[in-house]
Amino acid sequence: MPQMAPLLWLNLFFMFLIGFLLFFIMNYFMKSPLKMSPSIELKVQQQKTWKW
Repeated sequence: MPQMAPLLWLNLFFMFLIGFLLFFIMNYFMKSPLKMSPSIELKVQQQKTWKW
């Protein structure tokens, strides 16, 4: 039925849009290890001694 074709393209468009948004949201919240390693090294260097 040709009248169902616009609904198919609309569904494909929304699936693409949701996938595209999920891709960018996941890339925003996932940090690379190279960016996180300097902050971890600074925390390790600033350890306090337990004995005075």
